Order: sequence, then structure tokens, then C-alpha cells
Amino acid sequence: MNADPTSDRIPRRRLRGALAVLSACGLLLTSCTATHLRLSPAHLPAEPEATAAVPAGLLRYYQQQLDWKPCPDKPAFQCTTLKAPLDYAHPDAGDITLAATRKRATGTGAKRIGSLLYNPGGPGFSAITGLWAAADAFSPSVRAAYDLVAVDPRGVGDSTPVDCDTDTALALPKAGVINTAGKPDFEGEDAVNEKIADACQLHSGRLLPHVGTLEAARDLDLMRALVGDKRLHFLGLSYGTYLGTTYAELFPSRVARMVLDGAVDPAIDGYHRFLDAAHGHQVAWESFAADCATRTDCPVGHSVEEANRTLDSLVAALDQNPLQPGKDVTITGQFLLAIVAIALRAPAWENLRVLLSEVTHRVTTALKKLSAADQTNSVVSGLGLTAVNCLSAPLGPRFTPAQAEAALPEFVRASPQFGTFYSTFLQGCAHWPIGPTQPSHRITAPGTPPILVVGTTRDPATPYVWSQALARQLSSGRLLTRNGDGHTAFFQGSTCVDTAIDRYLLSGQLPPVGTVCT
Repeated sequence: MNADPTSDRIPRRRLRGALAVLSACGLLLTSCTATHLRLSPAHLPAEPEATAAVPAGLLRYYQQQLDWKPCPDKPAFQCTTLKAPLDYAHPDAGDITLAATRKRATGTGAKRIGSLLYNPGGPGFSAITGLWAAADAFSPSVRAAYDLVAVDPRGVGDSTPVDCDTDTALALPKAGVINTAGKPDFEGEDAVNEKIADACQLHSGRLLPHVGTLEAARDLDLMRALVGDKRLHFLGLSYGTYLGTTYAELFPSRVARMVLDGAVDPAIDGYHRFLDAAHGHQVAWESFAADCATRTDCPVGHSVEEANRTLDSLVAALDQNPLQPGKDVTITGQFLLAIVAIALRAPAWENLRVLLSEVTHRVTTALKKLSAADQTNSVVSGLGLTAVNCLSAPLGPRFTPAQAEAALPEFVRASPQFGTFYSTFLQGCAHWPIGPTQPSHRITAPGTPPILVVGTTRDPATPYVWSQALARQLSSGRLLTRNGDGHTAFFQGSTCVDTAIDRYLLSGQLPPVGTVCT
């Protein structure tokens, strides 16, 4: 899943936290200009009051008054904070703070629909900065109809954060490094995970049980009410689809229009989350390699098989003799795979060709750019990701070193180039002090209006089969397919996809069953 679907930057000491994010169909193409289905009022649930059915103990949160002011660093946006209960089941247990931003709709009167809450994915990364980066990509029509709103999830960003003592986290040894025998150091990974878990329990033990997706979905409902909407309009990418699906299960009568792009299948377990992602990156890499093979200057050869061998050789060479593009920056083979994965998600094939060409000649210009980032914020983001993942069974596997090593052959079969790399993440939650509060299960969300699920056929991070599965599970799910490369479909240059999503957000019209965009 993505922290930032279009990012091509990765910090030098963030490898473990960033990589946990990395979380083809033969359909005939159909035109997105075909007749669409319109939602009639009979398909929509009755509109509740903004605070309808709110338990008495939560009313004080739902009746807050938000104080929106220009954001200090982004004056085109407004910012605010709000209070939420630490524990929704026991609202007298104390408060946490949530940070939010919005960009006001440009339309007035009948042109305005309400607020569109946006989550760009993660988990563990700021929805606020995600909206700041994405707002200008929305069409003028959507911008006229909706206030664009984002809330940093609890434990993340400017909301009450998970604090595991940054200095301690930075001092921990790197994880997932291939040893000289050519296999992951599963025991070393386990030791790192145990230290991280102990540090987080020490510094954020009271918060850790309450930063899961279930709580974040309840925070979405709180925000829905505070912006004055009776029902939620929502756009979620990658992990944001899991957040949106969870909301639909909890509050089906409060769903309005919901777009879930690059979907997570809530019925998978943590093992298949990483196994499927390994295979997804293999598919994406081989798509890149096939395109590269048609170019005379391809740095990895002129067939997919040659590209696979070249990538393996580069990874092995860097593990044995890492590059040093800057002070305190070490580029191992595993780091290279992380960068390749990010480029495949973007997709940024031209940049990837340049980078692989440089690495072949042990030049580090591109690597220096990719390694430049704020280290403290990156580590905190990675820890927030772990804290959220470990509360959800579909996101956070809890494997012992022996179990992870036993799984290695299946990962390598699924992905000869990326399987070993992804097997190292099976242990991420083995020592986490809080077990999963959200089990893997099918989510049908009966009672919602139609929900638009969008999937990309060669999406490396959230494989297309997940979007297919979620669309089938949801009682009102409708799948829109993008036949293409990269992670997620909206804002990826497909006029067909963008038009279909805009039409749904603006009028509730769904694309026809079986629609495939390019």
C-alpha cells in the first residue's frame, strides 16, 4: 500500500518502515463514453441527521465547533484541530487531537454537494500533506462541488502521534539486509522488531491499542458530522480503501458516494498481503522490462529474462559491495529493490531506466536524489504504519523467524526477483504488544448505495485481484478496471478513468458493468 503513490523518494534509514507500504485480466475494452447507470432515490438510504444515532457519551465530540484558519505553510488551504475520544467504547478515558485540512469548494449554491473526505493511503502517513499534493489534480467540476477535506489519522502526522522515541528508532540496526549467504537474516529482523515494539510500548503504550482502522473509521464519521454532512462522500486510495470499506461496514446508512481506488481485500490475511504484493511487483517489473527491451538503450537487456538476470546481478553486487552516495547513506541490493518498487508504483519507467543505468556503472547521481529526505519524519511515519498494521489481521502478519524462513520458497516461486525481499516483512508484528482487533473477513456492507471500486491490472502494491475481490464482496460494489501499470488509477493520466470517477462523484452515475479503461 502506498504512502505516496507517485513518490520516487526513499530516505536512507527508513527502509523497513517504507517497504512495508509497498503493500491481468482478459476483459475486452469498453468505452467510458457508453451509457452510465444513474442512482435513483430508491437506491439511496434515507438521509440521517448529521449526529443521528450518536451515543450520548460521544455527543460532546459530535457537537464541537471547528475553528478553520489558513494553514501556516499552505495559505490556500484551511487547517483546524478537533478532539476525539482515545477509546470510543469508553469516551470518559480521555481525548486525543486530530488535525485536519480543507480546500473550500469554488462553487456556490446548488453546485455544491458537500465535503469529499480524502485518504491517499499508507497507513502511517499524513492525509493532510497528501491532499495538499493532490488538490490541484481534481477536475474543476469536482472542485466546484466539494470542499476537499483530509484528516491525519490518529497516531500519524499532526494528529496525536505514536511516539516510540525517534532517537531510539534511528539507532536500531537496519532490517531486511541480505547476508553473505544470500538469504534474509530472519533472526536479525526479529531482534529489530522486538526492540521497536518494546520502545513503542514504553513511550506510547496507552495510545497503541487505539490507532487501528476501526478507530480511524469512527474518526471519519466524526469529521463527517463536524463539516455538516448527513452522509459521507469519500475517496480512498490504497490503504484508504480499507479505511473506507471499514466505514461502510460500520455506518452503511451514512455512506453517500464512495470511491475505493487500488483496493485492499479485507478478507486476505497478512501472509497473502505480502505474497500477493511480491507477485504484483514481479508482474510490474516484467511489464517494465518488456517495454525496456524494445529500446536500444535499455540498461537491463533486451528480453524479460535478461532483465531478470541483470537485476539479480545488481542486487547481489550491491549486497556484497554497497554504494555510498553520501555521508551515512549505504545502498545495498535490498535498498535498490525498494527504489525499483517505488518507481514501479509511480510508474516512473524513464527514471527507472536512468537509475539502473547509473547503478550498472556504479554512479550515484539519481540515488542521491532518491535518498534525500527528512529522516525524523520518515522514521515516525514508519512507526505509525507498524502501529496501524498490527491492529489489522489483513495488514500485519506475526511470523516467527522459523515460520518466515519456511515461507521463503513460496515467496520466491511467486516472485523470483522480489519474493526474498518481501518475505522479510512477515515478522513485522511478531512482538507487537497489541494483537489484531480487526480480523480478516469479507465485508459486504449491506444497505449502502453503490460503491465504486477501481483496480489497475498491473498494480504492484494492491494487485488487481484485490479490487476484483472487494467489488464482489460489497453488496453494492461496482468494479471499474484500468488496464495499465502503476499503483492506483485516478490521476494516472487515463481520461476514461478520471471521467468515470468524476461523473460518479458529481451525479452518482456508475460506469457500465465490465468497463475497462486504458
